[in-house]
Amino acid sequence: MLRIAIHDGESFSKYWIDYCIEKEISYKIVNCYDNNIIQELEDCDALMFHHHQGNYKDELFAKQLLYSLEQSGKIVFPDYNTNWHFDDKIGQKYLLEVVGAPFVNSKIFYSKDEALKYLDSVRYPFVFKLRGGAGSSNVKLINNRQTAIRLIKKAFGKGYPSFDKINYFKERINKYLDGRDTLLGAIKGAARIFIPVKNAHLLKREMGYFYSQEFIPNNSSDTRIITIDNKAFAIKRFVRKNDFRASGSGNISYSKNDIDTRCLEIAFKISSQLKFQCIAYDFVFDSNNDPLILEISYGFKPEAYWGCPGFWDNNLHWYEGEFNRFGWMVDLVINQIKKGNPQNIEFCNPLEQ
Repeated sequence: MLRIAIHDGESFSKYWIDYCIEKEISYKIVNCYDNNIIQELEDCDALMFHHHQGNYKDELFAKQLLYSLEQSGKIVFPDYNTNWHFDDKIGQKYLLEVVGAPFVNSKIFYSKDEALKYLDSVRYPFVFKLRGGAGSSNVKLINNRQTAIRLIKKAFGKGYPSFDKINYFKERINKYLDGRDTLLGAIKGAARIFIPVKNAHLLKREMGYFYSQEFIPNNSSDTRIITIDNKAFAIKRFVRKNDFRASGSGNISYSKNDIDTRCLEIAFKISSQLKFQCIAYDFVFDSNNDPLILEISYGFKPEAYWGCPGFWDNNLHWYEGEFNRFGWMVDLVINQIKKGNPQNIEFCNPLEQ
């Protein structure tokens, strides 16, 4: 009987476990932070590990563990194709460019002099991003040369903390004003300016590069498409008040009529081409109303999608009604186990030869 190991950690895990219980799928709860995790997985066919960009421990080893297991013949979620570019906008830039995806024009510079020279030709405003961060954190609109120079000097100087406490405070205040958070939540946001998030100091600082994206104006929203195993669901996210960012705004339309099918077609095509198990695409539209990808991620916040009224298959057929996106992930892993892994490697001790 096949058996799935599930790391009991971030939010996907609960839903994976619930699905395994419902469908009577054999599973084992493991702790991927244990030193003997490899031994713990010996009696399992697969590992599902929802690792998070804000967890310093996950940042240290999650991708390496999953890839190592994949090399041994284990099925993993997320696998290498899905995972290596997670929370890495620089990696995503190269990947999307090399496959010819409709991607927002992006620039990356690895020297201060080259970045400063770029300012002679750049069109303002442009968008400054750090390579990591979710919910529009670490994303800024740069309106003038003076601000850009200051950011470049910092990027090649002391760098940027992964956790932006000022942005966090502003987000909590905006949520309170929009009625999506309590006064206590806003107060906690203010407190974070002086009391850092636990272990935030262990997250690496971002430095030694300057990443910019062309600003695509006149977008009052973005479109997020999530594909899982030849199926997709989607939402439209409206930008924050007096802002240009939609990710993390909490202002969402779930109507299927708000989703441009061209975004679905692009998402399905790229997911098939690059063999993604699960991926979320963020789209905006250019001056010709053509869709462009801003970034991608295997992870997403579950509660933001409970309102989706149905899903599409890769032929763009619509299926009305509730669906279990986390069950799709488990089923995908089970099907991969049954098909076998062509990368299975037989290891031996060279001293015994």
